Amino acid sequence: MNKKTFAKSAFFILLLVAGYFLTAAVFPKNLTRYPFFIILVLMDLYLWTIVKAKVFTYNIHLKRIIAAIYWSPLMLLSGSIIVGYFLPSSRWLPEIRIYMNGFIFIFYVSKMIPAILLLLGDLVNLTAKLWIVTTRKSGKSRQNNNKVGMTRSRFLQNVAFVTGGLMLSTMFAGMLKWVHDFRISRVSLRLQGLPLAFDGFKIIQISDLHLGSWSSISQLEEAVELINAESPDLIVFTGDLVNYSTDEAFRFKETLSQLQAGKGVYAILGNHDYGDYMNWPSPDAKKKNMQDLHDFYYQLGWKLLKNSHDTITIDGESIGLIGVENWSSNKRFPRLGNVEKASKGLGPVPVKILLSHDPSHFETIEEKHTDIQLTLSGHTHGFQFGIEIPGIKWSPAQYMYKKWAGLYESNQNNQYLYVNRGLGSIGYPGRIGILPEITVINLFA
Repeated sequence: MNKKTFAKSAFFILLLVAGYFLTAAVFPKNLTRYPFFIILVLMDLYLWTIVKAKVFTYNIHLKRIIAAIYWSPLMLLSGSIIVGYFLPSSRWLPEIRIYMNGFIFIFYVSKMIPAILLLLGDLVNLTAKLWIVTTRKSGKSRQNNNKVGMTRSRFLQNVAFVTGGLMLSTMFAGMLKWVHDFRISRVSLRLQGLPLAFDGFKIIQISDLHLGSWSSISQLEEAVELINAESPDLIVFTGDLVNYSTDEAFRFKETLSQLQAGKGVYAILGNHDYGDYMNWPSPDAKKKNMQDLHDFYYQLGWKLLKNSHDTITIDGESIGLIGVENWSSNKRFPRLGNVEKASKGLGPVPVKILLSHDPSHFETIEEKHTDIQLTLSGHTHGFQFGIEIPGIKWSPAQYMYKKWAGLYESNQNNQYLYVNRGLGSIGYPGRIGILPEITVINLFA
């Protein structure tokens, strides 16, 4: 190894080590994903060797422009981590933070697909060459397959770059157009024991606002107008108001306070609402963040259910509304939900509706709480990516959650679960195929 190569390798390793400690300081919850970041960097290096050869030019200025464009996502990602150490991302201008993160995410996903295809092609070519060498040594074959190998290589390169380009354009459309293409899903449910006074009772469910991912207030105003136009009897919000900290929600207070329902607006907490994804300067700062969230809901006029309940009454007849804190079968997320505690003192009501952020909680509800007829959840976002057309319903979310979007019915106890696809976004500030959802649920006796 010459000195130049050694210096580059040492510098590269130093950057990775520094990145590890910076990530631990700024985004401690994301530290487990750092090995994936290293894989991304290695993928970048691998793909660059192919891109550089494909667009070879003697023009030094053009070379620098191409290199700057190619490496800009990595530079932005590294720069955001460094800046985030001194200035938390929650204090950045929303438009800059959201679109920069979207740009980084889109380009890396668009790079990943051609990189995987090209790597598979290289592995196939390598296997073919090894086979030729082996057969020649054994005297079984002397056929020259170089031409076939080169043709396959060029074909895979073309497919890889075209696929990457299509993904790039589609994801930009998802970020700039579809992320706020609100859809209203209508569900009619006949619940056993529902009082006649509640026949036709209209509930609107929204979930996963993730207000830190909204670039403008006007987008949320549009959603609020759609909700109020339905004249709901009850509005429920099933968690994840913010991404990292409560202050992300402050600029939306006036807009959210305009939501109106005959029996009020109720909310529960999601895994992002606890402030666990921030590196707080002290335990008191984290406690203040949670108190700020409670105060925010109070100022909105929404009732926050934290392992508690309320009764909804019409003409002297009542149903129970139970709200639990986050509970997930995945140990990565908080397990604070307690249905027994939340139901204590509710008394005999013919119908119970449960608000629980994570749909994996429903498996426990089916087994232990057969008196709960309807559970409303969110959390999955439908992965913000998938296909939903007549006859086809697919998303990567289904490989992580058995129940990931829409209505599900228990085969044993006549219990229902509805998983809202979310109104906001996180990570990738866009949606492809799985659009932001406002759920209108009509109850019938």
